[in-house]
Amino acid sequence: MKYVSFIQNGKEQAGIQAQQGVISIEMMNRIYKTDWPTDMMSLLREERLDELNSWIISRSFINELPGLEMASPDEIYFAPLYRNPGKIYGIGFNYTSSYEELTAFRNQKEREEPVGFFKPSTSLIGPADDIRLPEQSERVIAEAELAIVIGKACSHVSEEIAAGCIAGYVAVLDIGADDIHQKNPRFLTRSKSFDTFFSLGSELLTPDEVDPFAEIQIATIRNGQVEARKKAGLMRYTPAHVVSFHSEHMTLLPGDIIMTGTPGACIIREGDHVECRIDGFMPLVNFVSRTIKRTDA
Repeated sequence: MKYVSFIQNGKEQAGIQAQQGVISIEMMNRIYKTDWPTDMMSLLREERLDELNSWIISRSFINELPGLEMASPDEIYFAPLYRNPGKIYGIGFNYTSSYEELTAFRNQKEREEPVGFFKPSTSLIGPADDIRLPEQSERVIAEAELAIVIGKACSHVSEEIAAGCIAGYVAVLDIGADDIHQKNPRFLTRSKSFDTFFSLGSELLTPDEVDPFAEIQIATIRNGQVEARKKAGLMRYTPAHVVSFHSEHMTLLPGDIIMTGTPGACIIREGDHVECRIDGFMPLVNFVSRTIKRTDA
């Protein structure tokens, strides 16, 4: 299933993305006399997404879509999937350069653990919003990533159980002040935490929509030029492993987001536009501006 968050007539809400357009869950509730939560965060936190998926499949709802009232793209604005995730976590160095390197990694007797960092919810923006370059940095980078959305609370779970805790996936752009990070590795979280440094896409694709997972391509694009592109099959750590590993040291809650690493970064400058393109998802596009400098009173 493809879910989407959008704004129509000034109201932000969730809907189902179909080829013909978007039907809001609010509209669906009116038509079918149901009571599904009408925003993505509520659907996740109330752990009703699986129930909704099953309901849609059981009544062949998708076959009825052509006869329902749809919102066309020119009537709506796409919004971030939701606004206030409890956790935004990222892992680094997750892509190998080749399948030979990946095989060698997996054959190691003692594998390295994923490296990671937190980002604050205040860094979050959505599609078409501006990434603002901070005055403290002269080298800012953008990284396209596929991110995991947690759908069920989990702690100390195996990979098999972890896979069932994934609500779906979302396209994101992770922004970082690379020069700050290069000064000292301990500054990683600081370099990732500026306002506007995390762009969250509009679409949640359930795991069945991202199949075969290993074949989807993730690309970082600047000003229309591909800066980096790789298949998800080159990831060192699979989504199930990522969720299982992190559940060992923190309880993961519905709506938490874990980025799965980038195929490659690009330097961004004022006036650029940068994209995350992932097979099956709408492109996530943001523009780059500069933060207005502070003035002393």
